[in-house]
Amino acid sequence: MENLQDNLEPLNRLLRGELSAVETYQQALESISDQQAITELERISNEHSQAVSMLREEIRHFGGIADESSGVWGLWAKAIEGTAKVFGETAALKALKEGEEHGLKEYQAIMNDPDLLPEVKSMLAERLQLRQKEHIETLNRCMETLH
Repeated sequence: MENLQDNLEPLNRLLRGELSAVETYQQALESISDQQAITELERISNEHSQAVSMLREEIRHFGGIADESSGVWGLWAKAIEGTAKVFGETAALKALKEGEEHGLKEYQAIMNDPDLLPEVKSMLAERLQLRQKEHIETLNRCMETLH
């Protein structure tokens, strides 16, 4: 029989991804000079921070232990963003967009989990998954303004 923490692993996986996103956006902000892009990236970073809080709260609500670090995803994000810094603002924005697209796929995969509680699915669909899509659109607009 699975234990509670195993059942909450999908939420902890999303949590690690959101922690990684916060770290990556903070790094990206160091390499962006366009003020409009900075404003948008700060907003998106704040939204990822809110997602971290929401996911931690959900995990704790169900009696689980929320992860505290991004783990392997954080290392991967740092490597990608570090490479992007070398190649400029557009590369940094593309790296962020790739991260958002990966996050969206994670959310979609977890939404298809038949064991996920309906109220958790609702929270993920109505709040976090929609934000991922909006973040991708925002990053596309930011890249267009840099050209």
